[in-house]
Amino acid sequence: MTLLDLTLPTAAENLALDEALLDVCDAGGPESLRFWESPERFVVVGYGNRIATEVNVAACQDAGVPILRRCSGGGTVVQGPGCLNYNIVLRIPEEGPLATVTGTNRLVMERMREALQPLIASPVVVEGHTDLAMETAAGLRKFSGNAQRRRRSALVFHGTLLLAFNLGNIAQLLAHPTAEPGYRGRRSHLDFVANLGIPRGAVTRAVSAAWGASTPMALLPDISAVVAKYRSDEWNRRI
Repeated sequence: MTLLDLTLPTAAENLALDEALLDVCDAGGPESLRFWESPERFVVVGYGNRIATEVNVAACQDAGVPILRRCSGGGTVVQGPGCLNYNIVLRIPEEGPLATVTGTNRLVMERMREALQPLIASPVVVEGHTDLAMETAAGLRKFSGNAQRRRRSALVFHGTLLLAFNLGNIAQLLAHPTAEPGYRGRRSHLDFVANLGIPRGAVTRAVSAAWGASTPMALLPDISAVVAKYRSDEWNRRI
């Protein structure tokens, strides 16, 4: 599996590169693992999310925070410094866990849990199908949300890892989600999420080892055709 630790200058370019890596693998290219961390804040909604109900649009406009849409499902998140993204692209076999959405969720989330647990003092659990949470005195606190998108021959599974993020951004820029996992218990954003507070390098090394990603990516895919989508209101504001 090839490895890429690269953040491009803009939100649209970073989302486009995630999808372009999927397109490359679907066309017969390599499986890959990418890490990136946006230097600026932006909000990204899932493929089927409604911006008007999931985002505090007025707050985003006042703060100059752009709102974009990604190609995968899942919920709405805020990106920015201290929020590490990982993007895993895998081929879809004819049978086995990766052949189905549910099997993929289970395989990837359990491998991520196992990779991160040695770095975290508290027990780490998989909740809500694609969340990672840690046990605390105040209950389970989410530190990672994840989603996937499937093509004919390949899939992308990607997510966020809260390491040292300004959690106030979430409370400021997002509405309370219209759909939430049972373990959330209607808690506010600030009572529900938490930072891991561990070094970025330790996380990238652990996740890379878990996926056997050690070969540096030699050639970046051309994102010019894909990035136009992520820069357009037709895509970002379609719901």
